[in-house]
Amino acid sequence: MVPLVKQYFPEISEDKLHKLSRLQPLYEEWNAKINVISRKDIDQFEERHLLHSLCLTYYWQPKSGDKILDIGTGGGFPGIPLAILYPDVEFLLIDSIAKKIKVVNQVAQKLGLENVKATQERAENIKGSFDMVISRAVARLNVLTRYCVQSKIKTAELICLKGGDLREEQQEIDQYPSVIYSLDQKIPREFFETKKVVRVYFKS
Repeated sequence: MVPLVKQYFPEISEDKLHKLSRLQPLYEEWNAKINVISRKDIDQFEERHLLHSLCLTYYWQPKSGDKILDIGTGGGFPGIPLAILYPDVEFLLIDSIAKKIKVVNQVAQKLGLENVKATQERAENIKGSFDMVISRAVARLNVLTRYCVQSKIKTAELICLKGGDLREEQQEIDQYPSVIYSLDQKIPREFFETKKVVRVYFKS
């Protein structure tokens, strides 16, 4: 199963935990054909991919019917784990690399995630309104905020997973209110010592 997820997110139902537990074997199978996740990370899959993705929900929970855009989803993180958690929320996962989107679509299909759409596209070409834009370790905050306010994307908020010292990045977007949360306050494990969640607001 997924003992770390169960430990830090005890409210997740058994059915959703079961779906989350099916992810690692699926990604291991795909990784043997296409290098989607690094060998080091696949060995620590639950902590570095599942647990890390789910950490967004400590600071944000989507509402039923919300539309979420995951920019630079890679192999499907954080979008796929969050889509399992929130089956009544629509997720659009985008990445510029075709082989990664192929894996995302196959994983979503295997798990019957009808609330997931994945497409090979760059963020600046996406058009539509979203209740939240999410991302994980994709780009600097000023690049992510530019996607949210200067492209065809319409959204009021961005929430993303990042690491390290973000003070300089936060200064670069000081025209927008933002909050940085340290994940080691929630999960006191070595991997999370430098991990952060950043939430940026574009409208009052």
